[in-house]
Amino acid sequence: MKTAIVTGATGMIASALIRKLVKEKVEVFALCRPGDPKDDEFFSLPLVHAVDVDIADYANAAPLIEKKCDVIYHFAWLGTFGNSRDEAYTQSDNIRYTLDAVKLGHDCGCECFVSSGSQAEYGRTEEKLTENTPTNPETGYGIAKFAAGKLSRLYAHQNGMRHCWVRIASVFGQKGNPNSIIMSSLSEMLKGHTTQYTKGEQQWDFLHCDDAALAFYLIGEKGADGRVYPLGSGQTRLLSDYIKAMRDVVDPNLEIKLGARPYNPGQVMYLCADISALTKDTGFKPELTFEDGIRRTVEWMKSGK
Repeated sequence: MKTAIVTGATGMIASALIRKLVKEKVEVFALCRPGDPKDDEFFSLPLVHAVDVDIADYANAAPLIEKKCDVIYHFAWLGTFGNSRDEAYTQSDNIRYTLDAVKLGHDCGCECFVSSGSQAEYGRTEEKLTENTPTNPETGYGIAKFAAGKLSRLYAHQNGMRHCWVRIASVFGQKGNPNSIIMSSLSEMLKGHTTQYTKGEQQWDFLHCDDAALAFYLIGEKGADGRVYPLGSGQTRLLSDYIKAMRDVVDPNLEIKLGARPYNPGQVMYLCADISALTKDTGFKPELTFEDGIRRTVEWMKSGK
């Protein structure tokens, strides 16, 4: 891979991927929403070209890409948080925009389309997530991701492109969603506040964004055509253990209250990605422990970037 397109370039995983691609000497066309702040240091590098284009204009954006590319990584998506996840028309639009991203890749000469799916495509399940785990999405977001994965594969194959779909479990790190359990907890802990939680009996799988970026890079290089790759660390720990680990990185003397809150209705109690197929096809193995990832995240939060 010599040249790549990355949509949603200012997001958490996309930003981490661009840093990885630059490290590997890959030239990147980074697609950003017009007006998005370009505060990442990589935007000043000669290998990175910022391209201001709205997601609704991807289908005709090829003239903005100045050379033939090898892989397109698609992360841009509308309605990812809160009630917007169930806005039917917004999520329906995302399916078309994903197809537009395939078209953009094809128009720019890409041989491979790699896109971010979600564990929401499965719905609630008590088994480790594999390519063949039954899918029963319960939100508009999950339904749209599932449909986008299926239709973009069809469209990519019609255009002679390799297609890989990555169903992400729980990724955290720099530029992460401030309302997520990891980022909101760290924010409160760094202020010295007492934090309150459920009993934390959930068994979850967390992966730092730099490891997620490594996985996406390797999938673009070596991913098998037509595969669906669940992405996580491949291991679970109790949520209470994760919370204690975060506290210990920030300040071992901080008070945390486990069991102070009830579980939400329909609480997901088990979430783990089976990464064996991903490892077999690409060689991917996480390089960071959860604690390593928390240290990187805390350092970034303290920097004020």
